Amino acid sequence: MSSRSINEKLVALTRQMADAAEAMDFEKATALRNEIARIKGEAPLQEGDPDTVTVGQPPPGAMGLGTQVPVRQPPKGWVKPKKPDFMTKNVKPRAGR
Repeated sequence: MSSRSINEKLVALTRQMADAAEAMDFEKATALRNEIARIKGEAPLQEGDPDTVTVGQPPPGAMGLGTQVPVRQPPKGWVKPKKPDFMTKNVKPRAGR
C-alpha cells in the first residue's frame, strides 16, 4: 500500500470512529480505534487495562535527579573546534642553531 492510500484509510477509519462514538456504539468505536493503532504500528490498549503511560528504563548509569532531562544537541552544521597542540603552541624557534 502506498502512503497516500494508508493515509486515506486512516482518515476514513477516524471518521467512522467519530460517527460510532456519536451514535453511542462504543464497541465499534473501540474496534476502529484498535484498527487505526494497528495500521499506525502502535500497540492497542488491551481490554481491562487502564489508560496508563508506560515508562521505559533509563540507560545504564542514569540515576538520581535530573536524569530525565534530554541531552542538548549542537546546532546543525556545527563542527567541534580543533584541540590546540600544547607542545608547539607559543614556542619560539631557536635562532642560529
